[in-house]
Amino acid sequence: MAVETILQELSSSQKEFESLLNDDFKDRKLKEGAIIKATVTEVTKNFIIVDCKAKMEGMIPIEEFKNDDELAKLKVGSKIEVFLERIESFKGEIIISREKARRMNAWNRMEKVFETGEEITAYITGRVKGGFIATCDGLPTFMPASQIDIKPLKRFDHLMNTPLKVIATRIDKVRGNVCTSRRAVLEKSKDVDAKEALKNLNEGDIIEDAKVKATTDWGIFLDIRGIDALLHVSDLSHGRVKKPSDLVTIGQNMKVKITKIDKLTNRVSASVKALTEDPYENLEKKYTIGSIYSGTVTKLMDYGAFVRLEDGIEGLIHSSELSWTNKNVQPAKILSASQEVKIKIVSIDSSAKRISLSYREANSKNPWKEIKDKVGSVVEVTINNITDKAIFADLDNGLTGMLHHRELSYQEVNQDLKKFKKGQKIKVKIVELKDDKLRFSIKALEKDPFDWFKENKKKEGSIITTRVHEVLRTGVKVSIDPDKNIIVMIKKNQLAKESADARPEIFVAGNALDAMITELDLEKREVSLSVKAAQIYEEKSLVAKFGANAAKSGATLAGIFQKALGKNPKKKKKEKEEE
Repeated sequence: MAVETILQELSSSQKEFESLLNDDFKDRKLKEGAIIKATVTEVTKNFIIVDCKAKMEGMIPIEEFKNDDELAKLKVGSKIEVFLERIESFKGEIIISREKARRMNAWNRMEKVFETGEEITAYITGRVKGGFIATCDGLPTFMPASQIDIKPLKRFDHLMNTPLKVIATRIDKVRGNVCTSRRAVLEKSKDVDAKEALKNLNEGDIIEDAKVKATTDWGIFLDIRGIDALLHVSDLSHGRVKKPSDLVTIGQNMKVKITKIDKLTNRVSASVKALTEDPYENLEKKYTIGSIYSGTVTKLMDYGAFVRLEDGIEGLIHSSELSWTNKNVQPAKILSASQEVKIKIVSIDSSAKRISLSYREANSKNPWKEIKDKVGSVVEVTINNITDKAIFADLDNGLTGMLHHRELSYQEVNQDLKKFKKGQKIKVKIVELKDDKLRFSIKALEKDPFDWFKENKKKEGSIITTRVHEVLRTGVKVSIDPDKNIIVMIKKNQLAKESADARPEIFVAGNALDAMITELDLEKREVSLSVKAAQIYEEKSLVAKFGANAAKSGATLAGIFQKALGKNPKKKKKEKEEE
């Protein structure tokens, strides 16, 4: 009986404890996937044990507290936030994480600071391709290498695991990615400092101790009272500067004048040449257009050469002003750097600070003016080149002219070019000078065969007697003049009035052939002949002369032609009968 009584009491106590425990759990609102409050109950070597008001205490690896100084402040009774992954695992344990709770809080905070632009603290914990891993309150973010500092850094060791102020520049909620920037914070701070410093700086101020920070091919970067300033290469001197690094060294102090301050971008422009008088002012009083001066070649380019007239003043000799005979000559073939030369002022543009110079006008006479008076005269030239269509030859003064193959003879035979050789001296006539280009002619030395038409007063519509020169399938070639210098082709359809008689094979070389001039252009040296047109013309002339009376008497056209030609068919018949 005593044993049964004890068992009944134990069973009643167990039920009462279970009821109290269930009532206690009803008051505890635990939800998986959420952040809950927990109380530290014990700190061990490897774990932090906390009470989450669950069925059992949770254990968090101590590594999750080593990213910042939270572990040093942690003690029994401390309240912390943890992420509840599972209320009860298959082992009956509660699964919680301090790191995930920190990340979730950090993400929520990151969304807020991204919208407001607030600065947050981050730690560079590692390097990845293209940048760094910056951890913000346990949330890893990506920081591009270009965003870690204002200037490029060769070493980053001093920034690793060091608290840095950054801002969020981009958030991808879908992928859970965040980009941060330390550079934006530094630039913001620098802009504030620059605005304060710019209050004491004005355009036109002369700075005695501007320090050279860096040099490039296009300018110099200066430090003026903590403000970055640019000294462009064009503001170094009134003259031409090849490389700024040739004039200054890093750390050197310079005297400059502030020429521009941009309040919006905090950019400052400085100048050295603004400290001195512009030598291009009143330049026309120093130099006269058309006068010859001495200068020094400073730079050779493909398009010309620069010549220094005095300190700060340079002019350009264009390649076309180097030689009279070759407008595309390379400047380096005529001039060299540091060479003292005589030049002529061609033009001055003070506003654009440009001076055009001529080397050829100051050092030699213009051969084109000399040759102008020789147009139409006969000269001896030397062949320097032969092409498929022309010969190029040089005069004694160095000028080159062209002798086209059509100017070799009045026959215009292209094969005549093969008779000439390079270096051969020939006599030609200068027939044209236009745009500094000479044209020669050999056929102009001979009498023009087409003068025959002028001498014999022949024109379009005239009937002339020609000699058959050559018989072809397509027509007949005839010579007009006795010397056979004018050969003209009469086409087959122009050989006779009747198509049946228009046969080339009935003609023999040397036969006389009357033809009419249907086209004649002495300038273009073109002439066209027609036997057909001549026959039609003669027929009309005879009809006009004998046709009226012949029609009344019933005479035939054949009889009219025979009478016109002095032939009497009846007389011939009588003579035959007497015989």
